Amino acid sequence: MYQTMRKLLFTESYCEAEDRTKTYEALFEKLDANKDGKVDVSELKAGLTAMGIAFGKGAAQKIVSSGDSDKDEGLDFTEFSRYLKEHEKKLRLTFKSLDKNNDGRIDSVEIKQSLANLGMDISKEEAEKILNSIDVDGTMTVDWNEWREHFLFNPATNLQEIIRYWKHSTVLDIGDSIAIPDEFTEEEKTTGIWWKQLAAGAMAGAVSRTGTAPLDRMKVFMQVHSSKSNKISLVGGFKQMLKEGGVSSLWRGNGVNVLKIAPETAIKFMAYEQYKKLLSSESGKVKTHERFISGSLAGATAQTAIYPMEVMKTRLTLRKTGQYSGMFDCAKKILKKEGVKAFYKGYIPNILGIIPYAGIDLAVYESLKNAWLSHYAKDTANPGVIVLLCCGTISSTCGQLASYPLALVRTRMQAQASMEGSEQLSMNRLVKKIVEKEGFFGLYRGILPNFMKVIPAVSISYVVYEYMRTGLGISK
Repeated sequence: MYQTMRKLLFTESYCEAEDRTKTYEALFEKLDANKDGKVDVSELKAGLTAMGIAFGKGAAQKIVSSGDSDKDEGLDFTEFSRYLKEHEKKLRLTFKSLDKNNDGRIDSVEIKQSLANLGMDISKEEAEKILNSIDVDGTMTVDWNEWREHFLFNPATNLQEIIRYWKHSTVLDIGDSIAIPDEFTEEEKTTGIWWKQLAAGAMAGAVSRTGTAPLDRMKVFMQVHSSKSNKISLVGGFKQMLKEGGVSSLWRGNGVNVLKIAPETAIKFMAYEQYKKLLSSESGKVKTHERFISGSLAGATAQTAIYPMEVMKTRLTLRKTGQYSGMFDCAKKILKKEGVKAFYKGYIPNILGIIPYAGIDLAVYESLKNAWLSHYAKDTANPGVIVLLCCGTISSTCGQLASYPLALVRTRMQAQASMEGSEQLSMNRLVKKIVEKEGFFGLYRGILPNFMKVIPAVSISYVVYEYMRTGLGISK
């Protein structure tokens, strides 16, 4: 009977939703040995073994844990069918990423090429060994049905996890070098050369920030100088800056802003991946709250390392013509007049602001991207530029709304020493003073130009990033 069920489960008719549900029902009944309406780990192990279906060490426990939404240590039929449907969708994406010529079959050349793109050179014999472990009909190729049959009851959901499975099952000896983040798209996984990704991201950020620098300077200008008694409009602010220093003054502070991109980006994303690994409660799965905490800690780590450059950026942005000759002159004068502590003014509100901003930004971005892949992706694991643009815009906006008051307080504290007659206030006193004199919305001064730069900044970043990927030879 189990062999009959196995044949029924992996026939072409399985692609039809109605037949698939009926098949799930029949399979569930067979696996539910004690007829209590749920399948536990021991029943799943026994049933799959009897059916001759391959599953890795600890797979049954991971399957039950992943699908068990009510935490009763077993899967009812709803949980069982939902898990299989979602798991199949993820397997389909991985299969498509390996099927380079889109002929509906995977051969040893495609497996070898895919692993080579990940920085792992294997021999033709090793690729054929992998293929033979999946190939049921002896054609030396693997079609979708064979791929699904082999991995449906294996909790590996992406190429990285599947490679680990091959390694642990001694199908492939690749060592311990693979460390590709499981949140990357398949296109991002096609290179193991991390510096190319960093260079592309840094260049995209540099061009993006340069393109939106006038709006960024206006934001800082309004954060520091605008008030109820001294209202500064966008047009009026730009006129004032142009009158004082000409067109080039709109890009003051942009140099140091660009220079800090590479180290900040590298530290943030490397720290993010490490924090995810450290905080994830289930191997291979990162929950939303774990992404939030990881993003917050990564942002705080990066900001702590590059914060002196943030202070210099604010001072250079607000400087009057002739005040500083450049970044090094600015650093020298701050150190001479105010000491080392001046480079960390506003650090506390900055770190407090990083927690909601970085956490919400990364968590919302990845959640939106993964939700789109889960619901709409059919034959690709790449959401595309438009979807990524929308995800980036929404996540950035959410993060800014939550953190903006702290960003304003940070900027004012950074600027206090450079403003003549300005009182040196602590964070608490500054917040109290702003609310008393300007009301709650005084904490959102300058948010309009900040929002205005979100869409062009994200758009420029993605366009430049795509061109950089192509120029650096990063595979599509």
